[in-house]
Amino acid sequence: MYIALIILLMLALIGMLFGHFRRKKIIRKIACMDKREKCSLLEELAEPFGYLYHCCCGYFSSAVDAWQKAAGYTWLYDYMAPRFQMVFDALPVYFNYRGKTWLIEFWKGQYGINTGAEIGIYHADRLLTEAEYHTALFEAAGEEEMLPCSMELYEANGDFVKISDRHWWLTAFIPGVFSRPSELCMEASICFHDGEMLEAFRRGLCRAGCLEETISVRNLCLSFTFHKPMPGHYGLLTRFHRLLSQFLNRIYCRLFVWVTRPFVCTEDRILFLYYYIPFCFRKLMRLRRCHRRCHRKNGCRRPKRCRKCRPHGRVRS
Repeated sequence: MYIALIILLMLALIGMLFGHFRRKKIIRKIACMDKREKCSLLEELAEPFGYLYHCCCGYFSSAVDAWQKAAGYTWLYDYMAPRFQMVFDALPVYFNYRGKTWLIEFWKGQYGINTGAEIGIYHADRLLTEAEYHTALFEAAGEEEMLPCSMELYEANGDFVKISDRHWWLTAFIPGVFSRPSELCMEASICFHDGEMLEAFRRGLCRAGCLEETISVRNLCLSFTFHKPMPGHYGLLTRFHRLLSQFLNRIYCRLFVWVTRPFVCTEDRILFLYYYIPFCFRKLMRLRRCHRRCHRKNGCRRPKRCRKCRPHGRVRS
């Protein structure tokens, strides 16, 4: 009995010493890298997950050709999100334009250990009734259907991130920052193809609960502020998942800062996590999940092993 206990203590001590020296080695390795090398490596690491890293500002955004585009969008994604530590306010705007029902949705909130925001542009293949909004699968906007978008996300402490691009899914995710969705404010702007599309979106935005006086239109561009969404009618189980996920998100954010405490810069923290705890790095990069509907669409019966459905990573403007 005593011999087994002594052996366990010795193994634990050896493990602690090994972890200590491995940690020191990784810290020295990152400290010896210049900023350009770090940014290049982070871009390489983020690419298989469908994201870009903005080294100058310390946030991730989605690539135009991100693999998530094949999944499209359905209401089920938002409904399931709190089960995967994604707690956000959503503002879906439905409108009809040229024989199709379009959906432009805005999100802001907490995505695991990331504070972030999104603008997604989708459409159905036909006109839908309101009863079909929560069951239809919307396709992502194609190359010629993408719209110039921009957004500024303000945090409670006054910090903000700004990004703009012609996109179908404009995003910004800031690692290691915890926020409550209600504390975040998004100023969004979208430029449309023509006045007909702009007016249809404006009417849809008003139906979604945005006050007319908060909307600003200039030429073919519409801007508005998304702060407090319409009151959500969450079920008891969804409210439980939101509270639990936010509780875990806060803990994970503190753990991220504590584990990567030798560093202050975001790129240093992320690289340290990649080298020291690769599993946690992959968890960090799964900002948005492709649900089973995506796997079925791809004809995949084994999504956990399918590279199309689940890419693996090798390795503020």
